[in-house]
Amino acid sequence: HHPNLRGVVFRRIGANITGGGGLWDESYRMFPHLGGRPRLAERRWIFPSGGTVEFRHLEHETSADAHQGLQYSLIIFDELTHFTEGQFWKLVSRLRGAEAGHRPMIRCTCNPDPDSFVARLVEWYIDQETGTAIPERSGVLRYFVRSKTGDELIWGNSRAELLARDPSCQPKSFTFIKSALEDNAALEKGDPSYRANLMALPRVERERLLGGNWKVRPNAGTMFRREWFGIVDAAPTDLAAEIRYWDRAATEQSTRNPDPDWTAGVRVARDRKGTFYIMHVSRFRGTPAKVEQGIVTTAGQDGQGVTVGIEQDPGQAGVAEAQYLVRALAGYTVQTHHPTGSKVVRAGPASSQAEAGNVKIVRGPWNEAFLSELENFPGKGHDDQVDGFTGAINALTAKRKILFA
Repeated sequence: HHPNLRGVVFRRIGANITGGGGLWDESYRMFPHLGGRPRLAERRWIFPSGGTVEFRHLEHETSADAHQGLQYSLIIFDELTHFTEGQFWKLVSRLRGAEAGHRPMIRCTCNPDPDSFVARLVEWYIDQETGTAIPERSGVLRYFVRSKTGDELIWGNSRAELLARDPSCQPKSFTFIKSALEDNAALEKGDPSYRANLMALPRVERERLLGGNWKVRPNAGTMFRREWFGIVDAAPTDLAAEIRYWDRAATEQSTRNPDPDWTAGVRVARDRKGTFYIMHVSRFRGTPAKVEQGIVTTAGQDGQGVTVGIEQDPGQAGVAEAQYLVRALAGYTVQTHHPTGSKVVRAGPASSQAEAGNVKIVRGPWNEAFLSELENFPGKGHDDQVDGFTGAINALTAKRKILFA
């Protein structure tokens, strides 16, 4: 009912907006009851008052720059921990428009991630021993200002407290509201199996998503165990899809750097029953030119039936690099992927499948190095093969379009 409302809802990846069951689908369950009219091409709703709410993504680090000069009176981040700190604060600067008829505001949803910048924002609300939210602090309003001499945030329990320190400052309000699955009665009623799905997750993800734990981190050996993987002599012939997913590095071995990261390509197939087979691991070190040649050569050895998965770094340089490599792979089906969240979060689905006995390894001389790296993840050692493996699992289970062919 505010004619000047300019609202925007952000997800990190565009597919999370318009994909099946995504935010756009959910908006159809609410906004028509408020008189909203959808414009699919613009991913925007227009209400009878003239107010609008649109759905956008910030897939790349620089995507936030496209909003420079724009004004929003309502900004919503869905799954804030998937965004970078830089993206968040850039959009904070776009919050304007007191003429909208309501106080401009930002609202965010998130799940616990101790490695996200969000963990620092909510630290006061979290029990530092248990990692869970302190009930009596949930919803308590606090205030902050940015220090004039650095980038740290200065917090106060009231606006007056911060103004007493610096009368020229302009405090912003902040609060964190604890929520648990028990609060979503509609979800539990509509999908009674959802709790069982969360209970089936590996311990760390279960503690975060079901227990709301902001401190729990995996130790080496908790994400992957050797005994979870069965060794087979060959994969079945009824394969539904196959991809070799590359985690790239571009540093040669030298006396100054005797143990640089590897470029690792993990080839994973999925049969029609849903079992995954790790077919082969290729890894090498070298300059960017040698890495490119190695990926192209391996694609030729795999054949056109195996999709090539490329992890695209954020930023314009990452886009240009990925596009160059796609051109070098002309004749092959190529997917580019923009990973979000920490490596541990991205490894969660692969860990769940392995623990359930749904991942087999085809016997080969690379098996021992691969299993050893998995067992030591996360840790201080290399994780290139882990990234290739988990990226392949996520690619095979994602509902996405082929971007290049």
